[in-house]
Amino acid sequence: MTDKTILVVGTYDTKDDELDFLAGVIRDQGGQVLRMDVSVLGDPSEPTEYSKHDVAGEGGSSIEAAIASGDENHAMQIMAKGAALLAARLHAEGRFDGIIVLGGTMGTDLALDVCTALSLGVPKYIVSTVSFSPLIPAERLAADTQMILWAGGLYGLNSVCKASLSQAAGAVLGAARAVIKPDLTKPLIGMTSLGKSALTYMVPLKPALEERGFEVAVFHATGMGGRAFESLAGQGAFACVFDFCTQELGNHIHGSNISAGADRLTNAGLRGTPQIVAPGCYDLVDIVGWQPLPEKWSNHMHHAHNRLLTSIVLNTAEREEVARSHATQLAKAKGPVALLLPDQGLGEWDREGADLHDKPGLDAFLAEMRRVLPPQVAAHHIHGHINDDIFAQTALEIFDDWCARGVVKA
Repeated sequence: MTDKTILVVGTYDTKDDELDFLAGVIRDQGGQVLRMDVSVLGDPSEPTEYSKHDVAGEGGSSIEAAIASGDENHAMQIMAKGAALLAARLHAEGRFDGIIVLGGTMGTDLALDVCTALSLGVPKYIVSTVSFSPLIPAERLAADTQMILWAGGLYGLNSVCKASLSQAAGAVLGAARAVIKPDLTKPLIGMTSLGKSALTYMVPLKPALEERGFEVAVFHATGMGGRAFESLAGQGAFACVFDFCTQELGNHIHGSNISAGADRLTNAGLRGTPQIVAPGCYDLVDIVGWQPLPEKWSNHMHHAHNRLLTSIVLNTAEREEVARSHATQLAKAKGPVALLLPDQGLGEWDREGADLHDKPGLDAFLAEMRRVLPPQVAAHHIHGHINDDIFAQTALEIFDDWCARGVVKA
């Protein structure tokens, strides 16, 4: 069975044996292989389908320019740009079904750019000596990137590194055969949320939207989920967004590592996609639970959600800063925006009588939102809580009106 083709990427001048081993495992399992050489100084033992000259040229440069720079970082960035553009073009042309990139720190730096250039649903595997390392920032990871540690693989083949390489080869081929890619021909609603202990609106909304003929994808707003949401929004994948948990924006402006990036709450708007927004869990900032509590949070109430995640409760001034950041991001929207503002809380834990209830803090946040809200944003003030039926009903009423007027395309 030679049903799927895998693009194998690496520096063939220094890792020829390892890359050939990867390709051999893929072929032995019935797959096909295309090879891309991202070397600069040396050459592979035999020509690859896409040479280092092809790669540099795709990015508008040349191997000669990379060498002349005299700087290995600059040279590899030339190759990373070309490799990302070439991989994206080849996939758009239907030349390959999945990609695997092999490398140390240099190759991994390039691999992150290449994987980011490919859309969600394209199997992407990185075999790296620094997999899962703090050297790799979350913002450089494509939403569905898979990584495996290249154990014992710094120099030459051995039985230890063959175990990693063979698993990775089988994984990318298996993923290419098994993947069910997003069906972007069906109208898709992008929704953000947290677990049902904090936010529950998706429970009534998802079936109601499906009854209206829309598919609903709910993204877990814990950093990487928000990145996936923003990536698809930037591609124009959504007919409408129900962005009801924007906590990642607060995480970002308050310096948390659990960030979806500086572009959170912007990509749907920049595409002109209709947005129904609510600042769910605006009062919390999530931080990495297994690290020491940063000094800036030492006087704040906090809750250890589990061994991975701790939630910090913001004070009034910090909540007002979150309100202003929402206004800044929403002001960039080129399409309609409806902002839902429940006056009895935006997370289950801040209900009246709950542990994190802070009515003065909530009132100050809502007042600041009203003060700074861009004129193109329509505010809908709801007498209720974000998890009450009235919230979901209001969202549906806005959505149904937009559908009736052709604002949302079915």
